[in-house]
Amino acid sequence: MALLNRREKGDHYESVAKKYLLSHNLSFIAHNFICKMGELDLIMRDSDTIVFIEVKYRDNKRYGSAEEMVHWKKQQKIKKAAFYWLKQNRLSVEHTSFRFDVIAIHEQGNDINWIKNAIVEG
Repeated sequence: MALLNRREKGDHYESVAKKYLLSHNLSFIAHNFICKMGELDLIMRDSDTIVFIEVKYRDNKRYGSAEEMVHWKKQQKIKKAAFYWLKQNRLSVEHTSFRFDVIAIHEQGNDINWIKNAIVEG
């Protein structure tokens, strides 16, 4: 993995996360949705719920775990991008079931931590 640039590494671990979530019966909607508000790594469906997923990878925990990298400011950007995506897809924030999850990956993909409802809307 050391020879990959940052974008390639991000794409690789987003693919790892996508496969992991597919194996847990989520269905794929989109990836790398980018707008002026921010970026959504993965958008998936869990039954009737739209799931916006932030994927974080860390080689080691020397400077913090992958989970810790989803700080307050990042959470606000994810929420704004998600609300924009909902609007673009003609889905109401008030009448659509959705949540924000984090997939934290360590040890070259051998350690995956799926945190459901990691970001509370509000």
